Amino acid sequence: MIELLALLFGLATLAATAWCPPRLTRVLGSLLFALMVGVVSRFAFGVHVALLAAALAAVLALRFFPPLVLRRVVFLVPALVLLIFSTTLLMYRAPGNPFANERATSPQVEAALRAQYGVPKNASAFFGIYMRRLLVEGTLGPSIKVQGRTVEELIAPAFPVSVALGLLALILSVVIGLTLGIFAGLKKNSLADHVSMALALFGVSLPSFVLGAGAMIVFSLWLGWLPVAGWGSLRHLVMPAFALALPNAAIIARLARSGMIEVMQQDFVRTARAKGLPESWVIARHAMRGTLIPVVSFLGPAAAAIMTGSFVVEVLFAVPGMGQWFVKGAINRDYSVVLGTAIVYFGMIILFNLLVDLAYSWLDPRVRSSDA
Repeated sequence: MIELLALLFGLATLAATAWCPPRLTRVLGSLLFALMVGVVSRFAFGVHVALLAAALAAVLALRFFPPLVLRRVVFLVPALVLLIFSTTLLMYRAPGNPFANERATSPQVEAALRAQYGVPKNASAFFGIYMRRLLVEGTLGPSIKVQGRTVEELIAPAFPVSVALGLLALILSVVIGLTLGIFAGLKKNSLADHVSMALALFGVSLPSFVLGAGAMIVFSLWLGWLPVAGWGSLRHLVMPAFALALPNAAIIARLARSGMIEVMQQDFVRTARAKGLPESWVIARHAMRGTLIPVVSFLGPAAAAIMTGSFVVEVLFAVPGMGQWFVKGAINRDYSVVLGTAIVYFGMIILFNLLVDLAYSWLDPRVRSSDA
């Protein structure tokens, strides 16, 4: 009952951030941003550097961040805490526990193991222990199934792999989507437009693991051009990156097409043409910024989908990224590993959303002066 009330309180807190006054949003958002920077810096550089980085982050956020970004911070930080709490509840509600195996464990041995790894039988108690580890001790905790290793030691070599794969997939999705969408928007109702949108519909309809399996059959088993799976060279990156990129590239193509068609009908574009400017200059200098606004708005969810969906593709292509630890942690009921990978994934989502909000405020000056 207490856990349900805590969950409802967390949801109510998230809903209340939408009505946070502008002045309170600026102060609270700056403090929460400083808290995020401090926690991340604590993991990498220690306490003293973390305190300095947090103070600097608070000043910069208070002085330079637009209201839209600060409001997003006010929402996302409580959302991260709620994610940790709800993930803890789900892990404890799932059948089994980290200390159950094919051989029966005596209650005394299980109690000793729970005390050693800080895993009580109550989900709320584990949440409190984990938050203390995260905020006070600056650690993600020990792995229960991988003896003598912390979660940081498991994730550290896998994190750059997942980031490299995710960033390459994000870049490919933007390049492919913008190219198809802008070309289709400039050639409205032509054959090129219909072909581009047909390709986009194909990409939207198929999930990444289906595209990955199909690419594996064609380019590895039939043609032999690329390795089936593994990691170690640029050739290993091609298929998983394209499998992650194509579904989002299709959506970006459709957004870019509609944005280009709408912008090319605006008065400022007609004025630029009336001045005798070359068509290429009109498109690049005047139409492109308006075309990018709906695309940039989608990049936050797109980055989230690529990063959180990458573990399926990583397992499919045997990529040694964080996906393997997320899957192994879920199967083995390794609570600290599951929470650690979830926090890292959500942290990347927060980062990409903040970058998107900053880019949006640069593309649309009205956002910089808005209080919402």
